[in-house]
Amino acid sequence: MQTRQEFIKYGLLFFLSLGVVTCNASPSSVGSGAGDRPFRVWWQQGFYPEETQEIQRLVQEWENETGNRVELTFYSDADMLRETNNAIASVNPPDLLFSTGKVETLIPSLAWDNQLVDLSDIITPLRSIYDREALESVAYKNSHTRQTGKYAAPLSQQTIHIHYWKPLVEQAGFSSDRIPQDWEGFWQFWKDIQDELRSQWQQNQKIYAFGFPMSPAASDTYFTFEQFLTAHNVQLISPTGQLQIREPRVRQGLINALTEYTNLYKDGYVPPSAIDWANPDNNVSFLSRNSILTANPSLSIPGSQRQDTQTYFQDLVTIDWPNTLNGDRLNSVSSVKMVVIFKESPNQEQAKSLLSYLIQPENLGSYLQGAQGRYFPVMPKLLEDPFWTNPEDPHISASVQQYQQARPFAQSFNPAYSQVLSDNIWGQVIRAIVADGISPEQAADRAIAQIEGIFSNWEQ
Repeated sequence: MQTRQEFIKYGLLFFLSLGVVTCNASPSSVGSGAGDRPFRVWWQQGFYPEETQEIQRLVQEWENETGNRVELTFYSDADMLRETNNAIASVNPPDLLFSTGKVETLIPSLAWDNQLVDLSDIITPLRSIYDREALESVAYKNSHTRQTGKYAAPLSQQTIHIHYWKPLVEQAGFSSDRIPQDWEGFWQFWKDIQDELRSQWQQNQKIYAFGFPMSPAASDTYFTFEQFLTAHNVQLISPTGQLQIREPRVRQGLINALTEYTNLYKDGYVPPSAIDWANPDNNVSFLSRNSILTANPSLSIPGSQRQDTQTYFQDLVTIDWPNTLNGDRLNSVSSVKMVVIFKESPNQEQAKSLLSYLIQPENLGSYLQGAQGRYFPVMPKLLEDPFWTNPEDPHISASVQQYQQARPFAQSFNPAYSQVLSDNIWGQVIRAIVADGISPEQAADRAIAQIEGIFSNWEQ
């Protein structure tokens, strides 16, 4: 039987390996009838072997049923962004693409530039079983047709969860049953635990309260900071899509959120290396137990420890965010994971056929379970499966509760906001505060100017 240490080592090696694994999952490169070009599918490399194996199984089933052949290639997040940009520049994109990382922030602009296929004919038959907000999140405007269409198919969604180590809380003499729910009290609770543990561990000053990234290299930075914006009631875009970032109350809320978030670092409660973190690094810090608490935009952390029952069921805890400064429950920001078909594809019919197969509820459900539940269904009926309803699973059950009150990113109101995320404006100004010493006021005005420039270019 493997020890807890072995499982943690496995988890660390796993996260360190992200970004470098690229493989071809199908040996076939047989064309599908569209000239000499094979039917190419690019898919995000799974966090777990089961995730990759499940999509391979589903693709092979479709091949067996239809007689078509697929060239299925898996890319890491970083490789996917590079390969996608190169493919678009050379007018040679894949036929079908699924990415859970940086590429997804490009989708609204690809739709705007008339580079994607409208998938309404695939989505409409399943409209009644899709989550309404998930469908709204893929309604993008095409600047060529001046019409709005469904230029992507929702596959799953993610939100940002908080995880902490229960043994570290207890070692500091605190109780997990008495974690404050008010915003300010919540953060002070974890600061107090760091201070107490450091006083106990005179020879080890490497424990930190928060594993929060402060870097533009990590999309986790903007995911986490969006929660702070929500807590401070910062609404950058109105429900009608109007940018309201210059309004005094919005600017002041942005300054307050930047001040609070970066003070966690400046006051010594975040690892110094966080200014250079990429997405896996907060996971590594947390799994090494160098951080007491972290926030992560999926359940990949507990998923990596699923086989270690002590860690999964006892030591590692997933909780909801604290209430907002107003005392209201904080609505977690949610991001929909999407599949697209490129307009330059010579194999559109095959791509639509495969996509229609993949988003059938029984197939989509098995894929999400293969992903260890790190992503959440976009079809409420899938939540009826025992995988999601098991009250004994502390992490899945916590995520189900959290998704009861989730909100989409602001790009659902205006697709220009997708570039704000793609450029990681929040990560840029956060790092400028903690590394370069600019003030939160200067950082807020820098972000405001950049965001206004982005929106101005989109309107042209």
